[in-house]
Amino acid sequence: MLLQTVRPNIVQSIRAYRVDELMQAAEGAGQHFLYADLSSAQSKQEVLDKIAESFLFPNHFGKNLDALYDCMTDLVHKAGTQPGFVVVLEQLPDNPRFDREAREQLLDVFRDAADFWAERRVAFRCFYSFAVPRGSDAHALERGHDGATGADKPAPKNVSKNGVNPNFGMNMPLMSSAFDTAMWLNAA
Repeated sequence: MLLQTVRPNIVQSIRAYRVDELMQAAEGAGQHFLYADLSSAQSKQEVLDKIAESFLFPNHFGKNLDALYDCMTDLVHKAGTQPGFVVVLEQLPDNPRFDREAREQLLDVFRDAADFWAERRVAFRCFYSFAVPRGSDAHALERGHDGATGADKPAPKNVSKNGVNPNFGMNMPLMSSAFDTAMWLNAA
């Protein structure tokens, strides 16, 4: 099982993991799967808005880092026993409006949430990737489009009887990582 190879309370780069595999692993382990596509976010406020929308936070969510921590910990803890969490933050912005310091502050909230859940012996795994602008095709590549035609994509499948959508992830942007050396070579 995929999750057995990942420490139970960690925040790490997504690297070689695929979102659809993480989703299936979370479902297989009976854990919550939380996914936020942040490719359209450019600022701290937009990132928090997208996370709140994607994670279905309550309307009273304060849209700041303290409120994010509260929603990821106390609010959920008060709802009862939790089976565990797999969180994916895909395409964190990398620009002057959401710089390295802002990204680290956001990831620190998820690290603190991982510690909170570790104290309660509940797995909390958070995976993230960065949006990396590349050359003149930066906008297309940030969204995961490398110029390939629709014919290069696999044909969509029907939803299975158990409710798992096999198309999940087909239209999501490709992962980018600081460890993806091919990406850096193509950008040069």
